[in-house]
Amino acid sequence: MKEKAIIGSTELVDFGKRAQKVPAKIDTGADSSAVWASNIHIDKDGILKFSLFGEGSLYYNGKVFKRTDYSVASVRSAMGQNQIRYRTHFWVKLGGRKIKMLMNLSDRSKNEFPVLIGRRSISGKFLVDVSRKNVRRKKSFVTASLNEEVKLNPYEFYKKYHQKGEEK
Repeated sequence: MKEKAIIGSTELVDFGKRAQKVPAKIDTGADSSAVWASNIHIDKDGILKFSLFGEGSLYYNGKVFKRTDYSVASVRSAMGQNQIRYRTHFWVKLGGRKIKMLMNLSDRSKNEFPVLIGRRSISGKFLVDVSRKNVRRKKSFVTASLNEEVKLNPYEFYKKYHQKGEEK
């Protein structure tokens, strides 16, 4: 039996030579994995076509992937809505190992991490040490500015954000 590699709650993953050192969030609370994909469509011949990432991404290169081996899944979004997503397999290098992962193709442009790796992809292969973070998270500019604002005058901050519409 192969020893399980230890990975952190964030990792850098490689999609072969096409995209390397892509930040990924390891989410043991999520069943499935997802990758940011754009221009997703199926042509008249039934071929799934898409690009990894989007034009605003550092990892986007415009290459069009073509797949005949794909499926669909009904996925509940973070907003609680069911969405139909296409999914296909990728060979991904994670934690020093190259593994085949089934990944949903989704618009992750608004997410901090362009790749999400769920428990099905890592089960039996890796142990997750949540104290390890191999990708540093960027502190949100909005959060940083809110913290500066609350320090200046906590009471005015409270009135501005929590007493809207209430009598003051």
